Amino acid sequence: MADTTTGALKRTPLHEIHAALGAKIVPFAGYEMPVQYPGGITAEHKLVREGAGLFDVSHMGEFWVNGDKAVDFVNHVTTNNVAALEVGQVQYSTILNERGTIEDDCLVYRFADRIMMVVNASNAAKDLKHISRHAERFGVSIHDASDEMALLALQGPRAAEVLQTLTATDLSAIKYYHFVEGEVDGHRAIISRTGYTGEDGFELYVDNAMAVPIWNALMNTGRVQPAGLGARDTLRLEMGMALYGNDIDDTVTPLEANLAWLVKIPKGEFVGRDALIAQKEAGLSRKLVGFTMQDRTFPRHGYPVFYDGQPSGVVMSGTMSPTLGIPIGTCYLPIAGTKEGTTFEVEIRGKRLPATVVKPPFYKHASHL
Repeated sequence: MADTTTGALKRTPLHEIHAALGAKIVPFAGYEMPVQYPGGITAEHKLVREGAGLFDVSHMGEFWVNGDKAVDFVNHVTTNNVAALEVGQVQYSTILNERGTIEDDCLVYRFADRIMMVVNASNAAKDLKHISRHAERFGVSIHDASDEMALLALQGPRAAEVLQTLTATDLSAIKYYHFVEGEVDGHRAIISRTGYTGEDGFELYVDNAMAVPIWNALMNTGRVQPAGLGARDTLRLEMGMALYGNDIDDTVTPLEANLAWLVKIPKGEFVGRDALIAQKEAGLSRKLVGFTMQDRTFPRHGYPVFYDGQPSGVVMSGTMSPTLGIPIGTCYLPIAGTKEGTTFEVEIRGKRLPATVVKPPFYKHASHL
């Protein structure tokens, strides 16, 4: 996991609860965050795959965009087509600079009268400054609500049945990548069905003061256990989901990062569009790939990668998959080496070990096979 901590660390409204539960607290993206609880990362990972795990992700950044041209503005500063969103729908997207490289990945929520953008904590201040340069042109106002809102993520195949006991909102009516405004345990919440684990689940955006009561209500059902950022990382990697600071950053474009599906060139002008068109016409020289290894020594972020005997950057994300029991990872390879089944090498403690290109997700549900 990328840690871009600088200066004094912030705490989420749930910090004391994590400490009381015996969580291992680490600096992450400017916050003190729980990386794991006493049961360990593997147990938490399994819990989310089979039951329901509760994550505190209140460090994430939230921006409210208001104004008649809010949709046009967010369409300009992101790559996906915001105009195609229905009210109550969510969209995954990227925020680019003029070079076409990725400033951040984000979620875009379309409300009837405004837009909410959810960004990575480590990039929130940078993102706000970056997109604000375009606000005047569209006559919009941007409110940074990051320090006012908490975010709980309930993930796992039993998430819906657990949460349904605490809300009158019909959760079965919320489709994947959609949201509603409702109440959880009597407290106002934005109830969203997205997730970063590959499992079903819900995100609850609430005022800071509501975080502890809602956390406690969920825990008191007796059917939920807390999960930390360590399990969140292994879960998302098994699904081949990108992590900013590891798989993507401002040195790569969405086309190189296998995120071309987030880029809607036909929608018209947006920041970075010209650079992407030029790159597409010139042809890509590298691309992000997934890989597995047979050796029991697993790859970590930063380990050297060699293709055809030549250096090819480093491992971007890597772990021993708790579900599959094999080493998995991502790295950038020259285009010639990106075909599934291609072999290359990862250097681990001075030894170059074979790796094989595979197409993510690494973990596939039985229903997906």
